[in-house]
Amino acid sequence: MWPYLLVFLAALAVDTIPIFAPPAWILLVILLVKFHLNPWLTVVIGVTGSTIGRYILTRYIPRISSSLVNRREDANLRYIGSKLAKAKWSSAVFVFLYTLTPLSTTALFTAAARVQAWHILPPFFLGRLITDGVLVFSGKYASANLSELLHGEASWKTVITLIAGLIVIGGFLFIDWRCLLEKRKIHFNFKILKAQRK
Repeated sequence: MWPYLLVFLAALAVDTIPIFAPPAWILLVILLVKFHLNPWLTVVIGVTGSTIGRYILTRYIPRISSSLVNRREDANLRYIGSKLAKAKWSSAVFVFLYTLTPLSTTALFTAAARVQAWHILPPFFLGRLITDGVLVFSGKYASANLSELLHGEASWKTVITLIAGLIVIGGFLFIDWRCLLEKRKIHFNFKILKAQRK
């Protein structure tokens, strides 16, 4: 039972911090494969941890945001937060749709921290349940099929499943989602890691 507690704490930790951290779904896949966990339970527990982590973020971020961002950006975040507070139904739909993308929700919850965030937590939970579910199951099948491939037990079904899983994960990682959402054009960005300075 303790690996599920680890799933919860890992998702909680990465979604509580306002700085760059690995997406929770990557940690869920690693823990799922390492401890042979139930994927459905892993997704539900992980998303619950992520939702509570985002709520915790909204509670403490207003106290430190003025030291993290400049005055103009702080005003910008306050403006977005006020818009989220006024239009509860449309902001809930927006949060749900936004959460279906692999874009970071840190800025969204930093803005929501200026208002009551309760109305955006349920759509966040539902969106993450779908997104993390797809990514965790894709990661699970890709890792299982890669293991079979490395041990010489591959069939054509194994290869097709592995390729499909890698395409789903690659799509989430390499599609420029901002370009797709703002300009409605598909653009791929394969430089997702920071370049090392020499």
